[in-house]
Amino acid sequence: MTTALLQTTYFGPVQWYQKLARYDHCLIEQYDSYQKQTYRNRCVIATANGLQALTVPVEHANKQPTANSQLIKDLRISDHNQWRRVHWNALQSAYSESPFFEYYADDIRPFFEQRYDYLIDFNEAIRQKMCELIDIYPKVDYTTEYLPTFNTQHSTQHDFREVIHAKHPLPDADFQPRPYWQVFQHRYGFQSNLSILDLLFCMGPESIFYL
Repeated sequence: MTTALLQTTYFGPVQWYQKLARYDHCLIEQYDSYQKQTYRNRCVIATANGLQALTVPVEHANKQPTANSQLIKDLRISDHNQWRRVHWNALQSAYSESPFFEYYADDIRPFFEQRYDYLIDFNEAIRQKMCELIDIYPKVDYTTEYLPTFNTQHSTQHDFREVIHAKHPLPDADFQPRPYWQVFQHRYGFQSNLSILDLLFCMGPESIFYL
C-alpha cells in the first residue's frame, strides 16, 4: 500500500488532489507548525489581472507575536476583513465565464457562508466536498503526532509536505502539469497547478481524468 504524507490545504492545488487520487492512503499532517504563505490557508486562482492568492486569515494565540509556533490542529480562523465575501466575489469574477461555474456554484458557495472555528476542520470539509464533486474517494487519515520525513528510494511512503509548497516547491517526478482550457489562457497562457477550483470550473466531470 502506498501512502502520501500531505499538509492540509485550503482548496489545494491540482498537484495535492493528484496525490489523493493516485495513492492508496493519504495522511494529513496536523501536528506541524503554522507557516505563512503556504497552501495551508491559501489558494491561487487565475483572474483577468493574472494570478491571485486568496488567504484565510488566522488568529494568533494569546501572548504570541505570530501564529508560527501554533500547531495546525489548534489554529483558529479569523473573521478579519470580511474575507469570505472577498473570496467568493473573487471566484465569481474569475470563473463566471467558465463552463462549469454555475453547475458547481451551489456546492462551493456554502463554504463562504458557514463559519468554522478551526482551519483544519474547514479544510477537511472542503476536501470531502471536492473529492465528492471530482468523484474520487481516497482513504484519508490525520496524523496523531508529528511524523519525521520517511522518504526512502524504494519506500511505499512518500512525504509531500514540503514538495507541494506555494513559494518553494520541490521536484515531483510524478506530477507533470498538462494544459487544459482556462478562462484567461488567451491572455496569459496556461497557468499550471492552480487551485483545484480552477480545474473543476474549467473541466467539470472530466477533472478526474486529468488527475
